[in-house]
Amino acid sequence: MSINITMPALSPTMEEGKLAKWHVKEGDSVSSGDVIAEIETDKATMEVEAVDEGKIGKIMVPEGTENVKVNAVIAVLLQEGESAGDVKAAPAPAPKAAEAPKAEAPKVVPAPAPASVVSAPAPAAFAPKSNGVRAFASPLARRLARDAGIDVAAIAGSGPRGRVIKKDVEAAASGKAPLKAAPATAPAPASAMAAGMTRQQVLALYEEGSYELVPNDGMRKVVAARLTEAKQTIPHFYLSLDCRIDALLEAREQINNAAPMKDGKPVYKLSLNDFIIKAWAAALQKIPTANATWAGDSILYHKHSDVAVAVAVPGGLFTPVVRAAETKSLKQISEEVKDLAARARTKKLAPHEYQGGTTAVSNLGMFGVKHFAAVINPPHGTILAVGAGEERVYAERGQVMTGQFMTVTLSCDHRSVDGALGAELLAAFKSIIEHPIMMLA
Repeated sequence: MSINITMPALSPTMEEGKLAKWHVKEGDSVSSGDVIAEIETDKATMEVEAVDEGKIGKIMVPEGTENVKVNAVIAVLLQEGESAGDVKAAPAPAPKAAEAPKAEAPKVVPAPAPASVVSAPAPAAFAPKSNGVRAFASPLARRLARDAGIDVAAIAGSGPRGRVIKKDVEAAASGKAPLKAAPATAPAPASAMAAGMTRQQVLALYEEGSYELVPNDGMRKVVAARLTEAKQTIPHFYLSLDCRIDALLEAREQINNAAPMKDGKPVYKLSLNDFIIKAWAAALQKIPTANATWAGDSILYHKHSDVAVAVAVPGGLFTPVVRAAETKSLKQISEEVKDLAARARTKKLAPHEYQGGTTAVSNLGMFGVKHFAAVINPPHGTILAVGAGEERVYAERGQVMTGQFMTVTLSCDHRSVDGALGAELLAAFKSIIEHPIMMLA
């Protein structure tokens, strides 16, 4: 029997992708593990392998097709003895219908059987309460409870399927049966995100022909959605300070000059950003309560400093993660960041390499930007924005002096990192970056 090859989900959040390229054509024989296609998501281009052997009977989705839904059939694999004429277009599996939210019923009351099994109760016996919880009771029990001034939803039912009946009300009224605690009112649904102006509203403001309209690709759509969500749902606050980096620049020069040579070139060359990542990871270890992620009813306090590094790519950005950066040497961080950045620019990162992380660093100093505030990338609790290093005039003990300084700005999620805690974290970073020998401790 033929096997459907479906659009894979390359990450937990992937809903659709682009079938970038086929490595096979109809009639080709494949074995398990053979690369048959390339799938492009908003973040990466991944290879798809055959999971069984057979012959490609029909390609259902041509290469270059965008917005292919996860689990949609993209090709059909024929088994031995089958021919291409036997192949019929197989529809994509229908998505499972979302289950309707269930009202929280009292623990002692069994839930009613599904509507397909039992007939629906009379309307008068299943009236909604003001707090949104339904009380399952007979009309007589409801009337008796009302006369006795008792909320029928607080009475444990002993009738069929937990139905409250006459004797239950009488027992509650006489005090022989305790009343249940009233169920908590369901929380109000979160307000919808502000959508902003529509395309039609924007186009109406400009003369036709005065612009070029370029549709957003998958990456730009995801960046826009996530950062809009971040600014609307995360209570940001910002802390800035200046770090003197003369000692850091001197240490970097000494380390790079001492690097061993291979084929006439140094084996490694540390960047300023490598020191920043290391210092930031170390600071989070010194102030562990700031290495936090907000998780609704809980806060995650992370054991390691998994530092995401913002990498600009055409049409958007990646944030590949240096895992447990506090445990790695400057040389290891330098090599890992170079590798991650290079593969990010060609969209060759695997999802586990850019998802997660506990914090992030965004450095625009190479563009001459002196100061900026970055937007937190969920689920991170913080992000450090780094400006350009520059020579500045400053006063010390009544003397006018010059030195190299850079401005850093910390964005914090106020739900998990309070103001004083953020200030303590930034002070720890300043101490480490101004005394780079501490990174070797």
